[in-house]
Amino acid sequence: MKLFIYGTDIDTKKKEESIRQLFNQDNNIINLSIDLEDVDNVLRIEATDITKEADIINKVKEKGFNCMELAD
Repeated sequence: MKLFIYGTDIDTKKKEESIRQLFNQDNNIINLSIDLEDVDNVLRIEATDITKEADIINKVKEKGFNCMELAD
């Protein structure tokens, strides 16, 4: 399993739902959460080992949102 953590501009429940719908279709996504209370609107994704970081970032950006990896 891999854990991906990103800062985003997903700042409403409606935007969160559009991302959830996008990733619900992906069988490699195990769990997804978005912290709407955090200043970085943190997106956390648990995924299978075959999931590529670039694929996640591209999917989020294709939906029209910013997505950047957060430093540890």
